[in-house]
Amino acid sequence: MARKALARKNTRRLGSISRSFQKARKRRQERRLLTDLEFAFADRLEFLNESHWDEVARHGSIFLDRRYLTTLAESGLQDVSFRYGLIYRTRQPVACFAMQTVDIAGDQLVRADDQLTEEEQRKFSKQVTRRALKRAHRRVTVCGNLVSWGMDGFAFDPYQPAAEMWKALSEALYRLRRADKLYGQADYVMVKDLVAASQEDSSAFEAHSYRAVETEPNMVLEMDPSWKTFYDYLASLNKKYRKAAKTVDKTLKSAGAVIATLDELSPHRDELHSMYVDVARRADVRLASLSADFLPSLQGKLGSELFATHTINSADGKLLGYVTILRDGDTAVGYYLGLDYDSNEKLPIYHRLLFLVIEQAIEWGCQRISFGRTALEAKSRLGCQPEQTFVWVRHRIPLLNAVVRQLLKAVPHAEPPERNPFKSV
Repeated sequence: MARKALARKNTRRLGSISRSFQKARKRRQERRLLTDLEFAFADRLEFLNESHWDEVARHGSIFLDRRYLTTLAESGLQDVSFRYGLIYRTRQPVACFAMQTVDIAGDQLVRADDQLTEEEQRKFSKQVTRRALKRAHRRVTVCGNLVSWGMDGFAFDPYQPAAEMWKALSEALYRLRRADKLYGQADYVMVKDLVAASQEDSSAFEAHSYRAVETEPNMVLEMDPSWKTFYDYLASLNKKYRKAAKTVDKTLKSAGAVIATLDELSPHRDELHSMYVDVARRADVRLASLSADFLPSLQGKLGSELFATHTINSADGKLLGYVTILRDGDTAVGYYLGLDYDSNEKLPIYHRLLFLVIEQAIEWGCQRISFGRTALEAKSRLGCQPEQTFVWVRHRIPLLNAVVRQLLKAVPHAEPPERNPFKSV
C-alpha cells in the first residue's frame, strides 16, 4: 500500500512538472508570435514625431502629455533614464508609451530610521526585514511613472482592440529589454498601474513571464453634479461627518490660519521642497524623489487651467502646508503636498488640504478626484471609494520568476475601511 501511495504521489509530481514545462513552452511560442505592428523607440521624447505622440497621448492621462514628460525629464528626477515609444499600424500611430529606469538602493525601500514607531523599532521581524532590504540594490524599469499612480505609461487609440494594443506593448518592452543587455539589464520590469478590469486584455504579459500583483487601491471620490460649491459638498454629508468637516475649518480659523492660492511657486521653491522631503521621508517606499525645480517648472508649463496650488499659512505668514492639484481631463488629481508636521499635530492641516482638493475639483467642474494610495482612513471619511489596481512584474532571470510569484503573494497591502459619510437617499 505504501509503495502504491508513493507511486501515485510521484506520478502526480511528474504530471505537475510536465504541465509546468508545457506552460513554459507555450509562453515561449507566444513570445515568438510577433504582431503586425511597427515601433519607434527613443531616449528623448523630442526624437519622436511630436504630432504622432500628441495624437495618441490625448487618449491617456496628463502624465503622458509632452509638457509633463519633458519637465519631468529636464528638471524632475535625478539619476533616472527615460525611454519612449510609438506603436504604428499601417504607418498610423495607434499607441505610445513611456518608461523610466532607476537603480534602487536599499534605504529607498524602507522608512527612515528616525520615522519608525517604538513598536516597529522593538519588533525583531521588522528589523530583520529592514536590514535585508537595506542591503538590496536593484535596477528597476517601469512602464509608467515613478512619481504618480494610475496607468500613466501607456495610451492607445480607443478604436483599436485593447488586447492587441497590450500585446504590442509587451512586444515593445521585450525588444527594449533584449537591447538593453548592452547597458546593463534591469533586475525587475514593471508595468503600472492597471485597473482590475484591464487584467484580461493585458494578459499577453503572461507569455513574457510577468505576474499580476494587486497593489493598494487608489482612493477615488466621485463628484455629484449638484455640487456647485464646497458648501454643497458639505450639505451632502451626514450629520456626523459634516460636523467633523466644519470643525476642521473652524479650528484653523480660530488659530488665525489663512487659506491662499499660490500663483507663483518659484519664489517659494526651497520651502516647498523642504516640506515635500519631510513627507517623502515618512513613506515606506521611495523609488524616486522629485527635485526642487520640478513643481515650479511644471506650473509654468501647464498653467492655471491644469495646475493649482493651495496653501495654509499661519497668522504671521508662516507656511503650514500646501497641496498641488492637476487637472487630468474630467479628473482632478490630488498630487504632491507638504506639511509642517509640528503644526499638524496641533491643527488639522492635512485634513484641510484634502478639502482644498475637493474645492478645486468643484471649481474645475471635474467628475472625479483621484487621491492616491496613502492615508486610506482619512480619505474614506471624505467619501472616497477604493479603485482596485495591479501591476505586471517580472524578474530578468526566468528561474526566479517562480520565486517572485510566491514572494509577491505574501506581500500584504492596506485595505481601506468601508465607510459612507453621505446622507442616505
